[in-house]
Amino acid sequence: MHLDVQDLKKFYYRTGLGRVAQRAVRDQVCALWPDTKGQTVAGYGFAVPLLRPFIGEARRVVALMPGPQGVMHWPAGQDNMSVLCEEALWPLETGQVDKLVVLHGLETTENPTALLDECFRVLGPGGRAVFVVPNRAGLWSSRDATPFGFGRPYSLTQLEVQLKRHSFTPESHRAALFSPPSQRKVWLKWASTFERYGRKMSSYYAGGVLIVEASKQVYAPKKRGVAVDVRAPLRILEGAANPVAGRDLAGSN
Repeated sequence: MHLDVQDLKKFYYRTGLGRVAQRAVRDQVCALWPDTKGQTVAGYGFAVPLLRPFIGEARRVVALMPGPQGVMHWPAGQDNMSVLCEEALWPLETGQVDKLVVLHGLETTENPTALLDECFRVLGPGGRAVFVVPNRAGLWSSRDATPFGFGRPYSLTQLEVQLKRHSFTPESHRAALFSPPSQRKVWLKWASTFERYGRKMSSYYAGGVLIVEASKQVYAPKKRGVAVDVRAPLRILEGAANPVAGRDLAGSN
């Protein structure tokens, strides 16, 4: 079940908790990808809160938004970089993307197999994808006051197994949103402190979201030896009976 694009926009850009979530997750993604110069960066779902730092640095940035969710003009005040698309039919050429961010896409789709296949298709060899999903063991997935309370939450093992089944190679994992999912000012004020100490104490158990980076590894096919037909040796003379002493049949009467 996809959330409406207007609800997502309102949460991330018009609430204090949404701005806290945006900053916490975006910092982790930027730490993973400090340099995207000359690359194509794409986002799927509602990834625009995480894509903004790549504008002006990457060669191309595009935000893909699924039909059931809806689309909005992004970024505000600039030429539009967002496009409405089908979940498993993106308007991108095969192998065109260097970096891919999936936020509010995997946990809300009704067909994760088709979605992951499409993610794999658009990535070039060696390309990297970041999947941000609600943590099954975290507080945020149990509260429907935020977008992370909707859809299918994951454990780290569940997510990595699913990625491997679709030929991705998990490279690293992180977590974010260690602060409570509350709009109270006291919690918002201490949110950055929660993030800092939370990352030191736990790599994923206490965080509200899991962040898994995976790569697309395309291995060269194994070279097969050239088959050579070898003729079987002639066996005409094999098995010939040894001469046996006896009478001469030709001379016998």
